[in-house]
Amino acid sequence: MARLEVNRSGEMEVFVRVVEQEGFSAAARTLRMTPSAVSKLVARLEARLGARLIHRNTRGFQLTSEGCVFYERSVQVLAELEAAERGVTSHDAPSGRVRVNTNVPYGTHVLLPRVPAFQARYPGIRLDIGLTDHVVDLLEDRADVAIRAGPLKSSNLIARRLGETRKVIVGAPTYLKRTGTPKSAADLERHTRMGASHTHVLEQWPLMERGAVVNVPASGTLFASDGEALRRLALAGAGLARIAAFQVREDLKAGQLVAVLEDRNPGDTVVFHAVFLDPAKQLPARIRAFLDYFGEVGMD
Repeated sequence: MARLEVNRSGEMEVFVRVVEQEGFSAAARTLRMTPSAVSKLVARLEARLGARLIHRNTRGFQLTSEGCVFYERSVQVLAELEAAERGVTSHDAPSGRVRVNTNVPYGTHVLLPRVPAFQARYPGIRLDIGLTDHVVDLLEDRADVAIRAGPLKSSNLIARRLGETRKVIVGAPTYLKRTGTPKSAADLERHTRMGASHTHVLEQWPLMERGAVVNVPASGTLFASDGEALRRLALAGAGLARIAAFQVREDLKAGQLVAVLEDRNPGDTVVFHAVFLDPAKQLPARIRAFLDYFGEVGMD
């Protein structure tokens, strides 16, 4: 049986803070401890566990495989402790930091515009938002929630559906005046079909032709790292882009972009999910508040 004087939850909290603050000194400041005290506590924890959790070097540190596992389990245990305390102080509003990683289009057009309203509802929650269209590892990037588009791969992550959007092919009036407006899949052969450069397979544009779906590959001299960059290129008249409808809703209303081949659009949709680690089926209140709020607002 463990000795009673060992404060396991305290050790876990310090270790988690070191990982999340990316260093002993930064963690010490937030914990109001000295860096040497934090370092000694982590060393004592490693000695008790009989495993190296952190590789230290002059450039910083890196978690070992054992450290990654212990970090994930520590986050789960601390979440359970928080839930237990919340059970007797349920009147307290959610508070703390929520680290969110989202793709650029969703972040730009859905999440960021709604942050002020979220802050008004949950003033105690501090959002830390990162935008990238590359799939991140939640544990490695120390994110609480990642927002992903499209089919989800099988994993140990939990997913919550946020909404879905259809895709639309758009071009600027100046581009269409210069090249003509396509009326069929065959017409696309003479157009610049801009695509995403971060995908491992060539992007396909599905279109209805004679009652069947045909796939026209993205092609041309322009590819971009994210959907928002494709939108900006389309606005600049660089070519056609097939992107999420919510991204270009205002552009279409303003006449800055024009939807083409809508009569051939098969109506396929892209589903957005929030994915997160499963802390023993008990989410911290701050993360649940974020998921509930953005699950309510949807994509429109």
